[in-house]
Amino acid sequence: MKFGVVVFPGSNCDQDLVDAIGIGMQQEVVKLWHKDHDLQGCDFILLPGGFSYGDYLRSGAIARFSPIMQEVVQHANKGGYVMGICNGFQILTEAGLLPGALLPNANRKFICDNVYIKPVSTNLLPTRNLDVNKAYKIPVAHGDGRYHADKDTLRKLEDNDQIMFKYSSNIADTHEIYNINGSLLNIAGVSNENKNVFGMMPHPERAVDPELGNTDGRFIFESILEAVNA
Repeated sequence: MKFGVVVFPGSNCDQDLVDAIGIGMQQEVVKLWHKDHDLQGCDFILLPGGFSYGDYLRSGAIARFSPIMQEVVQHANKGGYVMGICNGFQILTEAGLLPGALLPNANRKFICDNVYIKPVSTNLLPTRNLDVNKAYKIPVAHGDGRYHADKDTLRKLEDNDQIMFKYSSNIADTHEIYNINGSLLNIAGVSNENKNVFGMMPHPERAVDPELGNTDGRFIFESILEAVNA
């Protein structure tokens, strides 16, 4: 399994992803520059967090037109795996590879904190080996993370098992905030209908190294690797 991390102007989580995949998970990983048209034989494409193109117009709206996104779209349409994290999630919705949109947080503030999320379905690569009864602690850092979609889209997401994660409380603390940004249905991550493209706002790559004091993100990457390599 070879991973490729796309780097846009303004990406600031690309190296975090490279380290999490390359050092933390011991997988082959390369950086892919936004102006290139070569995915370098990568099997799994990752779009990192950050502020691509300064978040001008809308978050992810300009990055969606980067040259390499033509290749990413083709890769996804052929059934190849793609995952966007935070700004990467925003880019995938702008590119039409994922349903819905990410709007400004309900409190109109940038939120940087640890949150808890629960997997909704185990029929998706990132959640296949997770416990649906467990709350996983994963960091967030976003200003435009409020997931929005029309009623028909939300119904399809539920019916097709496309909701990947929902914001949750810590099981041990019933007073924990359930929804940190106002997302509809508490959605923190979704997949496309074919279940090969994934997006989530929380940053699992920031919860892989034990030195960071949290390794819950490892479960997500391990789930991907075990399912793909099975």
